[in-house]
Amino acid sequence: MDKNGSGYRAEDIQVLEGLEAVRKRPGMYIGSTGPKGLHHLIFEVVDNSIDEALAGFCDYIEVVIHADNSVTVSDNGRGIPVDIHPQVGRPALEVVLTRLHAGGKFGGTQYKISGGLHGVGVSVVNALSRRMEVEVKREGYRYRQEFERGLATGELELLDEADETGTRVTFIPDPDIFEEVEFQYDVVAKRLRELSFLNAGVTLVLRDERTGRDKVYQYAGGIRDFVRHLNLHKEVLPADPIYVEDHKNGVWVEVAVQYVVNSDRELIFSYANTIHTVDGGTHEAGFKSALTRTINDYARKYNLVKNDSLSGEDIREGLTAVINVKVPEPQFEGQTKTKLGNSEVRGLVDWVVSQRLAAYLEEHPTEARQIVQRAVVASRAREAARRARELTKRKSLLESATLPGKLADCSRRDPQHSELYLVEGDSAGGSAKQGRDREFQAILPLRGKILNAEKARRDKLLGNEEIRALITAIGTGFGEDFDLAKARYHRIVIMTDADVDGSHIRTLLLTFFYRYMKPLIDAGYVYIAQPPLYRVSGKGRKNGVYLYSDQQLEQFFRENGRQNWSIQRYKGLGEMNPEQLWDTTLDPENRTMLQVTLEDALAAEQLLSTLMGEQVEPRREFIQQHAREVRNLDI
Repeated sequence: MDKNGSGYRAEDIQVLEGLEAVRKRPGMYIGSTGPKGLHHLIFEVVDNSIDEALAGFCDYIEVVIHADNSVTVSDNGRGIPVDIHPQVGRPALEVVLTRLHAGGKFGGTQYKISGGLHGVGVSVVNALSRRMEVEVKREGYRYRQEFERGLATGELELLDEADETGTRVTFIPDPDIFEEVEFQYDVVAKRLRELSFLNAGVTLVLRDERTGRDKVYQYAGGIRDFVRHLNLHKEVLPADPIYVEDHKNGVWVEVAVQYVVNSDRELIFSYANTIHTVDGGTHEAGFKSALTRTINDYARKYNLVKNDSLSGEDIREGLTAVINVKVPEPQFEGQTKTKLGNSEVRGLVDWVVSQRLAAYLEEHPTEARQIVQRAVVASRAREAARRARELTKRKSLLESATLPGKLADCSRRDPQHSELYLVEGDSAGGSAKQGRDREFQAILPLRGKILNAEKARRDKLLGNEEIRALITAIGTGFGEDFDLAKARYHRIVIMTDADVDGSHIRTLLLTFFYRYMKPLIDAGYVYIAQPPLYRVSGKGRKNGVYLYSDQQLEQFFRENGRQNWSIQRYKGLGEMNPEQLWDTTLDPENRTMLQVTLEDALAAEQLLSTLMGEQVEPRREFIQQHAREVRNLDI
C-alpha cells in the first residue's frame, strides 16, 4: 500500500506491446466491432491498393469474398517491399504488417497523395484477423508470409519467379473480436463503385464466391460519370455535366456539376484523397463561394438580374455536384476523417472553379442563361416559401387546436421521454387516442395521403394543411428553419395500415422526412410501428394470439395445427379496439418498432428518385425487376 492507501503502484501500469493495443481496444482503430468495423477491414486493405493507384503504379484491384467469409484483396501495384528494414532488421513486409505507424506514407517520397495517412491500416487488419496471408510479386520473384492475430507465424518465403508485380492479401476476421464475421456484398460494392468514380482508369472487381455474384467497376468518365449516375432518370441541365479540373501548389482539384430541372434540392458529395468528407470542409466552402460569385458576375455582366444578387442557396437549388481533391498533406478533423481542414485548399478550389466555370459560361451562353434563369425562379420560390413559413408560424399559434388532423398531445414535456404517433385516418386515430398512455404518447391523425415531397415545391408543401399540422406538432421547423433542438418528441412513430394505401402513406412520410427533416432520421428519432397482421383465437386462448407476419402464422399452425382456430386478418388499424391497439402496438413492454436509419445516402437518393420522381419508366423498370421478390401484396 502506498501512503494514500490505494495500492496503486508502478507495476499496476499495463504496457501493451506491438499490436496488443489494437486487440485490446479495436474500436479506437476501426470505430466499432459491429458490421461497420468489420467492413472497415476490407476498406483499409483496398485503400492501400488505391494509394498505389494514386501514385500511378496500379490500375487493377480485385476483391474476392470467399465461402468461409475470408477476403482476398489483390492489385497490380509495385508490391510491398521485402528487403531487410535497416532499423528493425526484419523484412519490410513483416514490419508493415506487425507494427503500427510503419509504412511508406510519412516521408512524402513514395506516396505524395494518400488516403491512409496514419500508417495503421494493414497492421490493424492483421491484428484483428484470425489468420492473414500476404503474397508479394516484385523484382522478378513471388514471396509469401503468414500471420495469426497480428503475429508472424513463420519467416518470409521465396516461392518462385514472377513476371508481374503486385500484392495479394488474404485475411479472415477474428470471431473473438467481432460480433459477426459475415461480409455484406452490397456494402463492399458501394465503396468499390465510389472508388471507381473517383479514380478514372482504375478497374475494380468484386467477386462473391458465396453467391456467385460479381461486378466490374470501371468509369472512364470519372466523377462526370458519378454525376450522371446520381442523376439517372432525371431531366437535367446541361445535358452533359460541367467539368472543371486543374492543379496548383501540389493540390489537384476536379469538380463536376449538373442541375436537376424539377428539383429544389442540392446534393453535394465531396472527397479528399478518395475519403468521403460527409461533413464537408474547406474544399466545399471554396466550391460554394466560387459558384455563387461566378454566376452572379455572369448574371450582372449580361443584365440577367435586376438589383439584388442571387443567394448561394438560390444558385445551388437543384444542383448535383461532386468535388474531388487530392492533397499532399491533408488535415482531417477527427479520426473518422469526415471534414477537411486544410485552410489553403479553400482558396485553391475557389480559384480553379472560378476560372474554369467562368470560361464555361462564356463558351456556352444558352446553358449559362438557363442556369441563371433557374436561380432567379428559385429566388422567387424561396421568397414565397418564406412567406408561407411565416404564415405557418402564425397559424400554428392561432389554429393548432382546431386543425383537421388535430394533435392529442401528451402531458409530459420532456422530449426525451415523449412520443408522437402519426396515425393514418380518423378511425385509427380515435382508437389510438383512447388506447395510448396520455402521459408520454401524443397522437396526430393524418387524413388521406400527404403531398409527395419528391415532386412538390416547398411553397406548395407549406400550403398543405396536413404538412403544416405535422411541422407544428414536431416543433423543429422546416427546411432552412429546421432546428433539431426544438423537437418536441424524440420518438416519432409512423403508424399506418398494413395495406397498399398504408404502405404508400408511410413512403410519403419517409420521403418528406428525408428531404426536409433529415436530421430527425440522423438523430434516430424516426420509427415505424409494426402492428400485427393476424389475431388467432380458439379454445383455451381467451385473448387470442397476435402474429406479425405470414411466416409467424405458418409457424403457429405448424406447432399447433390448423383445426379449431379462427383467424382475423387486420387490414386496418381501425379494426382494433383501443385495448388491442395498446397491447400490440403502443405498449412499450410488448410492441415492436423499426428505427429508420440511413446507412447509404446515395442509395436512398436514387431509390426515392426512382419510386417517387416524375418519370414513370424507371419506376416501371424497378417494379418489373423486383416483382418476384414480393411476398405479400394486398390489393
